[in-house]
Amino acid sequence: MKVTTYQVPETDFQFTPENLELAKSYMTRYPEGRQASAVIWLLYLAQEQNGGWLSVPAIEYVAGFLNMAPIRVHEVVSFYTMFYTEPRGKHHIQVCRTTSCWVRGSDDIVKSCMQAAGISKLGETSEDGLFTVSEVECLGACCNAPMFQLNEGDYFEDLTPERAAEIVEELRAGKTPKPGSQTGRLSSEPEGGATTLTEIQADSRGDA
Repeated sequence: MKVTTYQVPETDFQFTPENLELAKSYMTRYPEGRQASAVIWLLYLAQEQNGGWLSVPAIEYVAGFLNMAPIRVHEVVSFYTMFYTEPRGKHHIQVCRTTSCWVRGSDDIVKSCMQAAGISKLGETSEDGLFTVSEVECLGACCNAPMFQLNEGDYFEDLTPERAAEIVEELRAGKTPKPGSQTGRLSSEPEGGATTLTEIQADSRGDA
């Protein structure tokens, strides 16, 4: 099935040989004629290759690759918040602002991150190009609120404004802050440690 007859203009973006093979492998996951379903996979590849954001040439390259009208791919990019159409800092701090994090002080986490990063407005990138701070909707770590996600990977949980600022400074210094709970909690166990199934937990660790 032909998806579009639109003649996609040539762009100065193209997948690296490695990403080209990955893109082809993603397309094989869908039935013949349904390769446009791989659009999100390919946009992720393009965004990663393009330094963390999607330029118009990158978006239209993906459109051409999947034989889609560019407007359809632009619609996908504008709908999902995980796609960025402007350059981001090396460290993109995404502070969760949904209910659990908000009632646990996410507003203060945002302020602390912005101050430490030298940013005056959400979504801005610091002058040194190191930091972008954004607010995002629920990241699914409500038990360990408040928290933020760094780039597309690590979660930093059980944050305080002071610890959030320290993490920013560690990143600026080229260090690798330890992700996870910043109070030492294991997974989502209660503050102060597990209160049930403690024997099973001890056995599983080989402590008993």
